[in-house]
Amino acid sequence: MISHRPVHRVAIVGTGTIGASWATHYLVRGFDVTATDPAPTAETALRSYVAAAWDAAASIGLVPGASLARLSFTADMRQAVAHADFVQENAPERPELKVGLFADIDDASPPDAIIASSSSGITMSVIQTECRRPERTVIGHPFNPPHIVPLVEVVGGKKTAPETIQDVMSFYAAIGKKPIHLKKELPGHVANRIQEALYREVVYLVQEGVLDVADSDAAVSWGPGLRWGVMGPHLLWHLGGGEGGIQHFMDTLMPRMVEAWQQLGTPEFTPELKDTIVDGVLKEANGHSVDELAARRDAMLSALLAVRAQHEPSPSEASGPEGKEQP
Repeated sequence: MISHRPVHRVAIVGTGTIGASWATHYLVRGFDVTATDPAPTAETALRSYVAAAWDAAASIGLVPGASLARLSFTADMRQAVAHADFVQENAPERPELKVGLFADIDDASPPDAIIASSSSGITMSVIQTECRRPERTVIGHPFNPPHIVPLVEVVGGKKTAPETIQDVMSFYAAIGKKPIHLKKELPGHVANRIQEALYREVVYLVQEGVLDVADSDAAVSWGPGLRWGVMGPHLLWHLGGGEGGIQHFMDTLMPRMVEAWQQLGTPEFTPELKDTIVDGVLKEANGHSVDELAARRDAMLSALLAVRAQHEPSPSEASGPEGKEQP
């Protein structure tokens, strides 16, 4: 059995887009945040990002005492993690870099602090290879941008303690995230694999000339994407089964879907296809900058989260009859 310290101070290691977004979220949730990054312009870029993202993040989960003033920065990684209760690492996706970095963080941070990686594809069993205390290391992979999107994928490595998984799940849930526990390690985790599978078919349809880039985006965002912003596919198929629910869907509709899987395509990603997608995206963007489009995205996501919060079941409704937890 291992125990971890209560979290009051968070260290952010790596302050690119994901690290800066994580810093924003932790600050809005009332933590003291110390960030570190070796880039010479990192502190300026970080503070600019946090200031720009603050209002959107605050509209979702501002807590009393939260303040931009609780953000500090140092280029010295060891100093940044020396007094941390929780470390969120966001370095580039290079296995050899993360292995060495985690060993250094493990050596410099308090022994009862948790060290989480935002890695989108490298498994924790690889990252924790050279750690002296691998039992307190874990993947805490967010969906971009973390200060808006609640999802966090939590998965341990071969040497991660079960208590670490439990504590990380509880911690993320307590700060407004929606953590999911992956019981097995696999490259890319889960959410990225799901969206990669969808995008493969979208790109195939574009390559086959079935529709253009803008219409393929519309097909997702104005159709299934709207529903997925409310419920996941299994629960939606339960509704699709009518009065018979998921059982009726599996008995009568699922066989057709299984047959349709055989018709899904794998595109050949040629230079011509790349140019088609680039040209189509720029046309769809219609002159708006990446920052402008990101601001539009974040505003709509914040509004969607507010609507979802209004319709979340109360504790008694979630527990079901006689207060019993539902499966």
